[in-house]
Amino acid sequence: MITLEQCQLRDRQDPLASLREQFTLPAGLIYLDGNSLGPLPRSTASRVADVVSQEWGQGLIRSWNNAGWFEAPQRVGNKIARLIGAGDNEVVATDSTSVNLYKVLSAALHLARQREPGRRRIVSERSNFPTDLYIAQGLCREHGCELQLVEAEEIVGALTSDLAVLMLTHVNYRTGAMHDMAALTAAAHACGALTVWDLAHSAGAVPVDLTTAQADFAVGCGYKYLNGGPGAPAFVWVHPRHAEQFWQPLSGWWGHATPFAFTPDYTPAPGIGRYLCGTQPMIAMAALECGVDSVLVAQPLGGMAALRSKSLALTDLFIELVEQRCAGHGLTLVTPREHALRGSQVCLSRQDPARPSGDSGAYAIVRALIERGVIGDFRAGDGPRHPDILRFGFTPLYLGFADVWHAAEHLRQVLDTGEWHNPLFQQQQSVT
Repeated sequence: MITLEQCQLRDRQDPLASLREQFTLPAGLIYLDGNSLGPLPRSTASRVADVVSQEWGQGLIRSWNNAGWFEAPQRVGNKIARLIGAGDNEVVATDSTSVNLYKVLSAALHLARQREPGRRRIVSERSNFPTDLYIAQGLCREHGCELQLVEAEEIVGALTSDLAVLMLTHVNYRTGAMHDMAALTAAAHACGALTVWDLAHSAGAVPVDLTTAQADFAVGCGYKYLNGGPGAPAFVWVHPRHAEQFWQPLSGWWGHATPFAFTPDYTPAPGIGRYLCGTQPMIAMAALECGVDSVLVAQPLGGMAALRSKSLALTDLFIELVEQRCAGHGLTLVTPREHALRGSQVCLSRQDPARPSGDSGAYAIVRALIERGVIGDFRAGDGPRHPDILRFGFTPLYLGFADVWHAAEHLRQVLDTGEWHNPLFQQQQSVT
């Protein structure tokens, strides 16, 4: 059996252990939900206060010029680019993931159908994050196209000559399964289609190389592994070969070539700049920049490769501990064991041995863990193939091996004692 002392020794030997000091984390809390909302970097509060009191309070409108506000989307975008294998001036931080997805999916549909009008199909994974599917459904209605949902193993077979766009999330939000971006992009290109990648559970968590993969479009989230704060601006990337071929549909003034010329006709900015839309939220942008910087601090220590190595070690450890200590409680590993197929989370499903056809208890178990100070989350299933999920994110910037041991021990106690049966934990909250 793996002991706490062994895990503590690994923490003392961890070259990334000092990165935890960047974050404000409540004492005694084990935070396994950075894949939903990253923690607060210590630098953020003072930086945001400075934006409010000095740049806004004293500089007022002058800060668009004097404090670098106007250039912030590109400046932060260039920092994010270093984490996703993109070049300078290829990424902008702006809007939400959903809004950015609407922009790039519109562009991808337009370009694919401009080449061959008969391409009227978008393919995505059935278990993709719902907002991606909702945006695609709306665009399909608008353009007279079809959205086809398939299981992961059916994706390659769906890449046929009528396909316009393959739209996938690189790391699945429910299972933590990771696609081979380069292989699937090559397969989509081979049939004449374009690709749109959602990096919400990848950027800052796993190595990504959009350029080498020859991807076409990508979007991602600022408030998960990038630690930008609740509702932080997202980001958008367009391969330079496509960037100037289409007016994205939200052609607002911030994406104009000369926004302060105030001309009545739209002229798109060059390159990725045209994927901006309205006035940028400077307070939120400042917080996002602090969050991105908290990931980039790892660059001298090995960067994403070092973070990935620790992430795999943490998730391997949690899987082994759960299987050692929680056997007999109906837990099943949903996340792939193979490193190349796994993101930075571990997802478990459960069939209650006492009630094999009843409620899995997954939601109540997560609630009981949260009450103990182990923060994970629950994701609802939609049938036997996609069961309810207990989801645990492992962010190597601030988690240690002893944290993992304690988390597994709390899970064992919750299951052994049956404390999750408490009626309080059965009451579903608005946000799960």
